Amino acid sequence: MGAVVRRPVAWVAAIVLLAEAVGFVFVNGLLATVVDNQQMSLAGLDPDAMSTGTWAAGFGLGLYLVACAALLVRAAVTDRGFGRFARPVLISCAILHGLLGALAVGLVGWTAFLFMMVVLGLIVLTLVAYGEREARPARPAEAGSPPPVGTGPTAA
Repeated sequence: MGAVVRRPVAWVAAIVLLAEAVGFVFVNGLLATVVDNQQMSLAGLDPDAMSTGTWAAGFGLGLYLVACAALLVRAAVTDRGFGRFARPVLISCAILHGLLGALAVGLVGWTAFLFMMVVLGLIVLTLVAYGEREARPARPAEAGSPPPVGTGPTAA
């Protein structure tokens, strides 16, 4: 798969993750406000602690999604694969979307599941499209020169 497909998919995935980050922060902020206004408690927990924890979870997940989007933007701009740090982060983001999609079916509905699966597909497609970073040869082989040692077929 060439740069014709890789770059647009990475851009779209980054834009969707940024929109999703805003959505997660908004929903968690709404939940935190409701908990705070109603002074709700779960198993005797302090409502202020629950409200603060909900805000923190929203911002934490939002920052995580923004970081994943930044990695995708970097890949789209440079058209280079992901390194040792970026690949596991994006794989964990794909796993998160798979789990959230499974939870979304029962809690929110099939539309939310479909959205999570589209985002999962975009992330996985980007990971597959860029593949592993390939080692580039130091210099091209000259015509007529013997191949470097250890690169040809071995005699049985």
